Amino acid sequence: MPGTKLGNLSDRNYSSVPELNISQDSFLGTSPDYDDEFMRYLWREYLHPKEYEWVLIAGYITVFIVALLGNILVCVAVWKNHHMRTVTNYFIVNLSLADVLVTITCLPATLVVDITETWFFGKTLCKVVPYLQTVSVSVSVLTLSCIALDRWYAICHPLMFKSTAKRARNSIVIIWIVSCVIMIPQAIVMECSSMFPELANKTTLFTVCDEHWAGDMYPKVYHICFFLITYMAPLCLMILAYLQIFRKLWCRQIPGTSSVVVQKNWKPLQCPAQPRGLGHQQSSKTRMNAVAAEIKQIRARRKTARMLMVVLLVFALCYLPISVLNVLKRVFGMFAHTNDRETVYAWFTFSHWLVYANSAANPIIYNFLSGKFREEFKAAFSCCCTAVHHHQEKGLNRGRASTESRKSLTTQTSNFDNISRLSEHVVLTSISTLPVNGTGAIHNW
Repeated sequence: MPGTKLGNLSDRNYSSVPELNISQDSFLGTSPDYDDEFMRYLWREYLHPKEYEWVLIAGYITVFIVALLGNILVCVAVWKNHHMRTVTNYFIVNLSLADVLVTITCLPATLVVDITETWFFGKTLCKVVPYLQTVSVSVSVLTLSCIALDRWYAICHPLMFKSTAKRARNSIVIIWIVSCVIMIPQAIVMECSSMFPELANKTTLFTVCDEHWAGDMYPKVYHICFFLITYMAPLCLMILAYLQIFRKLWCRQIPGTSSVVVQKNWKPLQCPAQPRGLGHQQSSKTRMNAVAAEIKQIRARRKTARMLMVVLLVFALCYLPISVLNVLKRVFGMFAHTNDRETVYAWFTFSHWLVYANSAANPIIYNFLSGKFREEFKAAFSCCCTAVHHHQEKGLNRGRASTESRKSLTTQTSNFDNISRLSEHVVLTSISTLPVNGTGAIHNW
């Protein structure tokens, strides 16, 4: 993984560490006391999270929860509502799927590596996890490029290309195939190695998952191409596309018309004060309806374009630090012998967090800038709250029913006792009024 807290520890002179007070020659021997003291020192100085790293852990956990729930809600919203299954939303769902993939498979591993500087997940995942991360980056970039291209055709050149849902689905399949193919070199060059070969058989600590190339030229060529293909070239093309979209939607006339100019504040057309006839009224009303429909369409397109521009801007800002740092490190060889390793580590760690924060930011952007997604998110949360409230209300109803049943049973028992006492009183009263003979026996009637 790029960027380490330790840097190249094998280059350090551990004989100068005051806590150890042991020469480096004894480390190269087989002294178990040195190994134990050396491991305690490494745990205290490097493995145990520092104060600011606890903040990093909290940030990663927050991003994980928001990214996972938010992107799943995006997919569910489009899947449940047929009216939201548009071409743009198909691409947005694909972007959310890529964000879910990188959140589940890569975020936890990156957090552990950034904190402990150790790869605990074995040789197989050393190839799989970085590969999936680069695939998700490629899928995100190509998806954003397809969205920009689709919007550019629909707004600037509506007669040249007609976008359909089938073409969008085919494009998504091609995006995943291309991304999986072009990122294969990333899986090939990733290998596990130990920073301290002398301790490799005694502990898995400080096992690193990093690139291993056959020569010095190949990594430079690869990372330059990676930077251009997955960041710089698509970003430039998308910026050009959205600049033309901005000019078309905000600065020029509505597409498809030649007489109505788009203004910032729309004003409805005024009807003639004295109509000249029924035909004239109908034609005027038809023109007004057509203009109103185009105004509604252009406003909807403006909202969509504004949302997509914000998504693109956030993507560019979140991926800029890690892209620049990787080029500086892999191509120009910077940070290899710097003395301020803590600052370098902080920059790399923060840039890793920004990559995952982009996955959490997209659903938030959809919520604030898209009315349809906002309504679906509210409906989803309303359903959850309603289900919880219904469960609680059901429990309260069961409690009320049980209480009312107990009260009813008590009332019925009390009424039964009262009726029994009343009946006993009536019987005794009746007996006391009957005539008796001298022996006290009751006469037989």
